[in-house]
Amino acid sequence: MNASNPSAPRVEMYDTTLRDGSQGEGVNFSLVDKLKIAERLDDLGFDYIEGGYPLSNPKDAAFFAEARAMKWRHAKLCAFGMTRRKGVSPADDPGMKALVDAATPVITIVGKTWDLHVDEVLRISREENLAMIRETVEYCRTAGRGAEVFYDCEHFFDGYRANPDYAMQTLLAAVAGGAARLVFCDTNGGSLPGWVTRVVGEVRAKLAASGASGGAAAKVGLGVHCHNDSGLAVANSLAAVDAGCVQVQGTINGIGERCGNVDLTTVAANLRLKMGMGCLSDDALPRLTEASRFVYERANLNLAPNQPFVGSAAFAHKGGMHVHAVQRLASSYEHISPELVGNSRRVLVSELSGASNIAATLGRKFNIADDKVVQRKVLERVQDLEHQGYQFEAAAASFELILHDLLGTRKRFWELDHYRCTISKGAGGASTTEGVVKLRVGGRLEHHVAEGDGPVNALDAALRKGLSRDYPQLAQVHLRDYKVRVVNPTAESAAKVRVVIDFAVRQPAGGNGKGEAAGAAGVSGGGEYFSTIGVSENIVEASWQALTDAFDYFLLESQAKPTA
Repeated sequence: MNASNPSAPRVEMYDTTLRDGSQGEGVNFSLVDKLKIAERLDDLGFDYIEGGYPLSNPKDAAFFAEARAMKWRHAKLCAFGMTRRKGVSPADDPGMKALVDAATPVITIVGKTWDLHVDEVLRISREENLAMIRETVEYCRTAGRGAEVFYDCEHFFDGYRANPDYAMQTLLAAVAGGAARLVFCDTNGGSLPGWVTRVVGEVRAKLAASGASGGAAAKVGLGVHCHNDSGLAVANSLAAVDAGCVQVQGTINGIGERCGNVDLTTVAANLRLKMGMGCLSDDALPRLTEASRFVYERANLNLAPNQPFVGSAAFAHKGGMHVHAVQRLASSYEHISPELVGNSRRVLVSELSGASNIAATLGRKFNIADDKVVQRKVLERVQDLEHQGYQFEAAAASFELILHDLLGTRKRFWELDHYRCTISKGAGGASTTEGVVKLRVGGRLEHHVAEGDGPVNALDAALRKGLSRDYPQLAQVHLRDYKVRVVNPTAESAAKVRVVIDFAVRQPAGGNGKGEAAGAAGVSGGGEYFSTIGVSENIVEASWQALTDAFDYFLLESQAKPTA
């Protein structure tokens, strides 16, 4: 329920980022990505998390196997699949067996509602389609060891427009099978809010009057699953809730095929802040922006600056009377306080306003909260680097190193003489990579060679060899993720690239949390991860910048001292 109104009705939030979202162009989650996103969604209080189709690919099967061993605080895991094949009993259908074997508390089934699809796509009788729906839902409910079954009515709003009587028959078939939820899908994304409101209202009335399945039709919960092809997925979802739906299905950031799904960050914020309805955990909204950006990074997608509520420009103000008004009364040009959704206000009109943001975020740590001169220098440096292609939102460690540079507090732990990388490949053979690093550490010259799976791996290994004697604690720093994006694609193969590397800090086995290990654990404010960035026309050089920034940042944060 809504903490500000405990009596407010609660709307179930059903996330399908891991399945429907992964169908978006350019989105390809690894198994680790899927598990980490699921953990984040569970922590936010999502009611249901759809993991995928267990028979679709080995990755989805592995996800369900891993997920069974996880402890879920809020969410119920859902396996997704289609109705049984025509002419095959559910017990003999491999797809049905895979759904049941996933052992999830919820199974979501999608079936045909639009008679056009039954006649022209499946090319089966309409009676057979109804039997497929009813038998599939019943089998999953009874064979699934007590699993709830949700029925997603594909193309429902189009099907209801074309043949409302048959569309209702498909719903009643799912109810007869024991479905716990009937979810109306705007699969083509072409419906308008007025039509959604009308259909949901009419269907509710028809279900209540049907008396089917001993009155079960009147009691089953209704949901909505909207795509965004007309730019109305959020409006349609909220209209459906206003008309009586108790569940909204969608994805974080609205990712998905074609124009995407409904964006659940926007839906959740509107439900709680505008409609006074409960959803997610009571403490979820202040973490909404963070969750949005986490999924963008996992999906290796650029942030959408103008995304409602959570976008970097959602509370940005530039120029004239807007800034003047906001500085006097924020609500004059902001529909909510940005802190409610974990975002922040950005004033772009002047250097001083931008510098104030720097003072607010890192002023205390670097003792520059009242130093306007340093704040302006930092802002100017950041603006210059961003013009070159840097983005520090996902690379906070490199941003802090800029402050160390300007304040003269960046200690030099080594001096580079040179590095080089050689890649060899014979005809038909595997390629080999050799990295060479020559540097001065603690008054000595270190010259090391290492082989690796690629240039980054080889240079990383050679650099660690050169630093390990003086800074053995670097063994705790592990590359966790590596992303590369083109900054100026018009330059084609000569384009500048931006490399962002995520690192994890792990204490050595047997560590007691004190001494050097404790210092390392203090990186990024007590967390385990930090990120750095490099930009260059040369992808190896950009990677080297990010790699060496990471080692510098870790050693500065842990206040390392050479052992020799």
